Amino acid sequence: MEHVYFDHNATTPLDDQVFEAMLPYLRGRYGNASSRHELGTVARRAVDAARAQVAALVNAQPSQVIFVSGGTEANNLFIKGAAGYLKPAQIAVSAIEHPCVAKPAQELARQGWKLRKLAVSRGGEIDLADVDAALREPTGVVSVMLANNETGVIQDVASVAARARAAKAWMHTDAVQALGKMPVDFAALGVHAMTVSAHKIYGPKGAGALVIDKRLQLRPLIHGGGHEQGLRSGTENVPAIVGFGAACELAAGRLEALAGRQQAVRARLEQGLRDMGAVIFGEDAPRIPNTSYFAFKGIMGETLVIELDKAGYAVAPGAACSSANPEPSATLSAMGVSAELAVGAVRFSLGAGNAMPKVDEFLKALKAVVTRLRSLTAMAV
Repeated sequence: MEHVYFDHNATTPLDDQVFEAMLPYLRGRYGNASSRHELGTVARRAVDAARAQVAALVNAQPSQVIFVSGGTEANNLFIKGAAGYLKPAQIAVSAIEHPCVAKPAQELARQGWKLRKLAVSRGGEIDLADVDAALREPTGVVSVMLANNETGVIQDVASVAARARAAKAWMHTDAVQALGKMPVDFAALGVHAMTVSAHKIYGPKGAGALVIDKRLQLRPLIHGGGHEQGLRSGTENVPAIVGFGAACELAAGRLEALAGRQQAVRARLEQGLRDMGAVIFGEDAPRIPNTSYFAFKGIMGETLVIELDKAGYAVAPGAACSSANPEPSATLSAMGVSAELAVGAVRFSLGAGNAMPKVDEFLKALKAVVTRLRSLTAMAV
């Protein structure tokens, strides 16, 4: 049975145009981008072109783009790299960060830093008053994601960045879920560093970037031949980097039209969810247009995901990177959602290929599953 895929916040399929751009570098153009011969020069030009494509999508200079293996490495590079240069102080991160920000921050707390979690509202938005309170203490690093990977709620990163800069702290944002779904402007946000990734925007897995203010001095995680301005040594993954660049160019060209289409499809989905009695998390806050995070009281999210999978639909119980953890979502806990409701959370995330008819079919399948599960629950009582 072919599944209908509604889990694009976990990963996206490789776009055909991206694959075609990568293919020559998987075959004939296989040179090492650091080699001085013609094959190496061809590879270097391809990496440089991709760097410019990534920079163009986020309004940065190509020299500010440091290629790494993905969002997790980029987040670790900034947090640990900053800690390697700065004196221990406070690190403030939002309470809804992805584990690849939260866990490096926890690691710093074991090394003499003070970890401060920034509160969010019940709607999932960063609490600027709490940011102000946190920054009264000497702070070295602040990290607040641009769009939450579970709820899709967009954070006021520019306001946080202005406060962080005034407090002489280094400001970072994880923009992995925002890229390709909303305008992302490095300069306008006012951050010192930003994380982006290829596989969330129809590019390949294994490619990401840390976009940085060139005045920053970070300690590398990986030492070696001095690649990527000395910040990320190792032979460049040329095909993946080329794919990342191609995906960024593709995203730039279709951003507005795709966002409008997804907004309309999600509105249809969420009306159907409300009609079934679902609770939709963060629905009154600004959100990226493809994401809906919901729960039905009394139905476990994991059970719902399994039953929908059997019916031919791929959705996620919260964040895919945390699906092995049976605990309620940290994001929902930070929003004040009860554990009883939070364990029912399911994330639905649209992609470029999802159209209205498939969502209507999904709603019919979901209603059948929910009705059956409710009936079983009633019988058990």
